[in-house]
Amino acid sequence: MAPISEKEDRMGNLDGENNSEDADNLWADILTDVQSGSASKLPTTRSVLVLGDNESGKTTLIAKLQGLEEPKKGSGLEYYYIDVKDEYRDEQSRLNVWVLDGDPHHTGLLKYALKEDNFSDTLVMLVVSMAQPWSLLETLNKWAEVLSDHVDKLRIPAEKMQEYEQSLVRVYQGYTEPGDGPIATQGPPRGEVNPLHPPAASSEEEATLPLGELTLSRNLGIPIVVVVTKSDAISMLEKELDFKDEHLDFIQQHIRKFCLKYGAAMFYTSVKDERNCDLLYRYLVHRIYGFPFTSPALVVDKDSVFVPSGWDNEKKISILYEGLSSMKPEDAFEQVISKPPTRKVVQRDAEVSAEDEQVFLMKQQSQLAKQPAPGTSPAEQAAPRQQRPAVQRTPERSPAPANANTPTRGRDPATTEGMLANFFNSLLSSKAPGTPVGNKAAVTRDAAAELERMTRGKKNAPEATASPSTPKGPQS
Repeated sequence: MAPISEKEDRMGNLDGENNSEDADNLWADILTDVQSGSASKLPTTRSVLVLGDNESGKTTLIAKLQGLEEPKKGSGLEYYYIDVKDEYRDEQSRLNVWVLDGDPHHTGLLKYALKEDNFSDTLVMLVVSMAQPWSLLETLNKWAEVLSDHVDKLRIPAEKMQEYEQSLVRVYQGYTEPGDGPIATQGPPRGEVNPLHPPAASSEEEATLPLGELTLSRNLGIPIVVVVTKSDAISMLEKELDFKDEHLDFIQQHIRKFCLKYGAAMFYTSVKDERNCDLLYRYLVHRIYGFPFTSPALVVDKDSVFVPSGWDNEKKISILYEGLSSMKPEDAFEQVISKPPTRKVVQRDAEVSAEDEQVFLMKQQSQLAKQPAPGTSPAEQAAPRQQRPAVQRTPERSPAPANANTPTRGRDPATTEGMLANFFNSLLSSKAPGTPVGNKAAVTRDAAAELERMTRGKKNAPEATASPSTPKGPQS
């Protein structure tokens, strides 16, 4: 039997070992709490990639989601962020937003926004504008192909990509109407659960329904939201382009079929009228972070349509067929919703500025001063004015009367030029103050009489006889 002292020593060692183990367990509990606390915070790696043509309203829409009044436009690949806050748990984070320029030459920049390591944390928004409805479907197909080509270039293992595709199928099949399932009450998931790609549940196969033939026929393994901006333009389409309800139903059924193929949600939004913008924000944080979401689908109002991913199917879309009377659902989109002819710009004649009246009259006076007297030969016109012989000439006149001694009616050319000069001088000075009214009237009458005489002389010229011969002198 060991001594008591030795026994007590052994018991003391055992107590020390137990205390050490308790201390280790305490530190382990503290580390576990810290880890769980850090895991409960909202992740900072989640992203939204925005694709669409220029002038489709991408930047304006993101600014609205940010709570900003004025959008900040850039070029190439733009980066923004949206503040996300969990009011229930008093946590917040930043949602990364990448906006790609609509120029096809910038598609090479996608490699900086969507990579292998952030593929599972990214949601894609395809943005089109209702202001140009004739290009809606073409634009959606174009950017879906751009996204598909980029995803094919990513070096994601086939097994991993298959998991991403299956997770989208689970999300689509697991959708429940708000109030009928956990969507209305669930909070942001914690730990390693990613709402964009949730893991499979054990009893999932028994609770889900098979997908339709069209649903997720183009599964890219990444969540997609289709946003039709500028829905306020619908009123303009109805007034100016004579759009009817059947045209809007035709457009909607084509977009919803597109969304079915990619498993996408669909929104009609208007930043101008603040329509569905807040709803889009709440759906994004629900889909990306798992926030509660209680809004049902909206398909009644033609300018506020909302179709969550998992709600729609071909049977629901067929309800729109009832309103199509002059067209069929399978008709080509571009044939029914055709682009209106471009109005040609009318080429107007160039505006001619009238010359100032006084300047014009001065030019006419100068021209009259330079013109030779009527009847002057070219040789006489070339000679200096002061060297010309002072020949008495008569203007054109009527045939000579029978009596040759009757003097001819006419006026001296110098008198005619003087009267015309006085007439133009009176016009030049008509605006000068103090000009006698009687003098103006007299000059105007003289000028009018002279012009009438000259006109009458030209009319009678063809009837004039040969010039009278020079009277003979007395014969020697």
